[in-house]
Amino acid sequence: MITKSELFKYSFPFNVLMALINALDHITTTYLSGLATLPWIIVGLVVSYFLAKSFGQEYVDKMMKKIGLILLYVFIPLLLFRIFLNISFGSAEITFAAVTFGVLLFMYVLAYGLGHIESKELDLNGMKKRTFMKTVLTNQGRSAAFVGGALLGIEQWRVPAAIYIALVGIGLFAIIPYVLSVMHRNEVNSIAKEKSPLPWFLKLYPWYLLLFVVAAIIIHRSTGITMVDLGDGGTVLHFITALTIPAGLYYVGSGIHPSDLKLDEMKKMFFPPKKGEKREFYWSVGRNAFLTTMVYTPIITVLVFAPIMWLTSFPSSWFAVIVINAILPITSTNMFLIPYGLNAKGTALSVTWTTVISVPLVLVLIPLFSSIF
Repeated sequence: MITKSELFKYSFPFNVLMALINALDHITTTYLSGLATLPWIIVGLVVSYFLAKSFGQEYVDKMMKKIGLILLYVFIPLLLFRIFLNISFGSAEITFAAVTFGVLLFMYVLAYGLGHIESKELDLNGMKKRTFMKTVLTNQGRSAAFVGGALLGIEQWRVPAAIYIALVGIGLFAIIPYVLSVMHRNEVNSIAKEKSPLPWFLKLYPWYLLLFVVAAIIIHRSTGITMVDLGDGGTVLHFITALTIPAGLYYVGSGIHPSDLKLDEMKKMFFPPKKGEKREFYWSVGRNAFLTTMVYTPIITVLVFAPIMWLTSFPSSWFAVIVINAILPITSTNMFLIPYGLNAKGTALSVTWTTVISVPLVLVLIPLFSSIF
């Protein structure tokens, strides 16, 4: 006798459901992974440009801010959960987490040192110097989740890239805000009365993100369950989380403002006025952040870690993830930290210009490194 469950397997709804799941699996592997996702940056730029023409740039920025929060709180945690559910978090992963922490600390110390040298060169002092230093330090934070999410499309890089994303999230929304809050309180000289400008939901975010990572690790280690064991549910989850990368890249593209890409503006970035001539403060901020993130940090990172990789058992996948993350653009989520006294226009300019320069480099480096390593 045929049961109801067996009868359902031969029914029209079941066939439609299976066809839909197979279609989702095909779309995920063909269009939502690896380099196939990178054109979404261009889509985000073009669509936001025309939306701004119709509704105004302020409206588009507000809308994208909300989309950014949805990505941060829904899609990125689920994506990391999916990745960590498939791996056994052992000594190699713990070692890379420690290495990543050291790399991030090195990057921020480097940004602070370079900013201090530049502030002396520009003869900044008082509030201007503090604003300059805070902005340059904060803008060392990179788009590890949004642009860097493309690294998750390379199988051998997936685990270190996921670890890097998780730790960058903690750095951006826990450690750096704490440093900024200390500096901000000292500036206003009102420790008892001054509240942190960072919204509560962003204070919560790094620990919320870490919860998904820890949950996936515990479930996998205690039960051995992977995405394969979830069957069709795993296919659906894979599709939903795969949307994270193109959506994040769309978000990055929408943050590029074509008005900042004029030839005269570009000259200010690459050919600043000579000492003694008029210098716009926000361009000094943006230029220093740009040079720190796109020139000094990548070069020094390669010089430090290339010898380590060749002289030790440093895995090539680690090297690829660390180097490419050092070239990623400044994350647009730094705009959430403006209330700490950062220079808003300098931050926006540095986000735009690092994205414009970085994305073509990433398009070249990902396939190059994946073929070499």
